[in-house]
Amino acid sequence: MIEVILTHSDAVRILATSREGLRVADEQLWPVPSLQVDSSAAALFVARTSGVAPGIPLEETDDAVVEICRRLDGIPLAIELAASRMQSMTVTELRDRLDDRFRLLVGTRRGLERHQTLRHAVQWSYDLLDDDEKGLLTSCSVFAGGFDLAGACAVAGSEDEFATLDLLDALVRKSLVTADRSLEQTRFSILETIRQFGEEQLFASGGPDAARTAHAHYYAGRVTDVLALWDGPRQREAYNWLTRELPNLRVAFRWSTDQDDIDAAATIAVYGGFIGGWIELHEPSTWAEEIVEPARAVQHSRLGQLYVAASECYRTGRIAEAIAYAEAASETLDSERFDRSVHDIEPTALGGAYITNGLTDRWLRLCRKRFAQGRGVNTFNRAAMVMALITADKTDEARAACTDLMAAADATDNPAAISFAMLAYGYACHGDRPLAAYEALCRGLKIAQDSGNLMTESYIAVNLSAFSATNSRPIDTLDFLALALNNFHDSGTYSQMASPLGVLATHLEQAGHYEAAATLMGFAGTAFARASFPQLISTIAHLRNDLGDEAYESLARVGENMTNASIAQYALDQIDRARAELSRAGDSQ
Repeated sequence: MIEVILTHSDAVRILATSREGLRVADEQLWPVPSLQVDSSAAALFVARTSGVAPGIPLEETDDAVVEICRRLDGIPLAIELAASRMQSMTVTELRDRLDDRFRLLVGTRRGLERHQTLRHAVQWSYDLLDDDEKGLLTSCSVFAGGFDLAGACAVAGSEDEFATLDLLDALVRKSLVTADRSLEQTRFSILETIRQFGEEQLFASGGPDAARTAHAHYYAGRVTDVLALWDGPRQREAYNWLTRELPNLRVAFRWSTDQDDIDAAATIAVYGGFIGGWIELHEPSTWAEEIVEPARAVQHSRLGQLYVAASECYRTGRIAEAIAYAEAASETLDSERFDRSVHDIEPTALGGAYITNGLTDRWLRLCRKRFAQGRGVNTFNRAAMVMALITADKTDEARAACTDLMAAADATDNPAAISFAMLAYGYACHGDRPLAAYEALCRGLKIAQDSGNLMTESYIAVNLSAFSATNSRPIDTLDFLALALNNFHDSGTYSQMASPLGVLATHLEQAGHYEAAATLMGFAGTAFARASFPQLISTIAHLRNDLGDEAYESLARVGENMTNASIAQYALDQIDRARAELSRAGDSQ
């Protein structure tokens, strides 16, 4: 009809709303997205609630309101139906029942009669699809957080990318799938409401087993590509991929575990834990802990790799468990009956567990053993050897090893390897070559930040903060400490907070802030911090002398009993005060 009208008139313009474009000549599409969750959607929910339950005090910024709107994808109909329930429910009761949204969101107002329930609205759109479109939509409901074309082909069991792309294009045009073209590779996603409906249809058609298994095998099969991407100048893309795909990896791991598919589960846990460690993303290492016993029972080839990944639990403060995993990893890999650690960096990967527990001697023995065997003599493990030597007070040997370390760093294009080498060099040589050490740390910090390596960025920031004011401005020292503290706290890497807290305590003691320094040292005076920064030992001695043993012990107990969150906030407050003092001192000059 519109084509006929436009053919007979040059003056007529037509504004139409539709599920998809009409595909007539000169059509200009104007997509209408869902409402913004924390603004328009929340405002609609509050307004509709006040119409049916005016006595309920709600604000658009209430956490429960925002959560409801987010989980309903900002869909106006869903929000209106949800608000109509507020006559007989609290906002938290409503939020907690959204997993069964198709039974919950049933309209009662006359204005909603056309689509009386959310299910009717989605069903109407679904029924207009052809069978192939329905099949792809339901298969893709197994994804969590989005997917790409290759993933869609995998779950649909299709080897024809163009046929799958045609179906995806149709679903995008019909507003059932969205396409994000802001990335180098188009990423598709399904609104949660549509996804849950598709999942119901998948169950109704015989169960999701085939699609879920294909989904899990697809993500397990990405290991080679993702690790290859990590081992080069495009490393940040590997970190971005892991962060983006974490919901899918979580679902894939859980399904594989439930189906006793140890191959897929172990593969996902190992490479997820390996890449996640560099960006302080700890969840995948917990998957390794979960699957390690079933893998041990069948002597799975990835058993040693799983122990290595599981040992990462030291970062969140589970030191005893980490040591047990590290010892099991070393024993398992020594047998040479299992796969080697990922990228053969076992001494590097296990070093954190050992040094956090003050077991420098074990770390050094491991490094020496692997080098004697000719295994893992790479940039990472050279850096680990240097750091193990320096913490074992073998300074001359550590500095001598720096020559080969820097040569190895110059020969690789792996940003993690280069920045880790710069960390080791700066750590080992700050005493006799302070300028070179400082420049190496600054170089390493930039490489770590540019490549997205949060772990090495944090470690280097702590080391930079430990330099005296002759190498950096005092304000830089505080900025480096704040950077490391925020990174460690926000990522849940609580065991590593001790180092920046100890360095800050030293800074405050030197500035005459004895009580604050003693409070921080109560939390920070761990074996790990003292091994990493021996100057903390003299700081403690100075504080005892400044305050007296009794006063020091009392303040230290306060710090020791603080939670991770409270000590981090306390430290950041002290940094802000120190910054203010530096600012006032600068103004007075």
